[in-house]
Amino acid sequence: MIHIKRLQEDGVDIVALVGEIDASSSIELDLAIARSVGEGFIKILVDCSALEYISSAGLGVFMSYIEEFKDKNISMVLFGMNDKVANTFQILGLNELLQITQSKDQAKQLIHEV
Repeated sequence: MIHIKRLQEDGVDIVALVGEIDASSSIELDLAIARSVGEGFIKILVDCSALEYISSAGLGVFMSYIEEFKDKNISMVLFGMNDKVANTFQILGLNELLQITQSKDQAKQLIHEV
């Protein structure tokens, strides 16, 4: 089960993920990101510090936005992953396609450089 919180700081939409993302809860992740985009945010931070697990369906949600974000000049940075979650991204090579940092401060710095 996943709980998703959104808050805004300095023109950046922060999507905080708490719990586990599996096939059924990946829909909630997709809706949260779609809301950010729909509300006009072009800088999105995804807080993964409380994310315990992500399935291939959850990873697919992030993958599905890669081209759209490039086309629309939307920046997204994921941060705070535990080793287990980070390893899942690395195994599939998503760490090469997505911007991922250790801390919120690093993520904010990276997103404001774009």
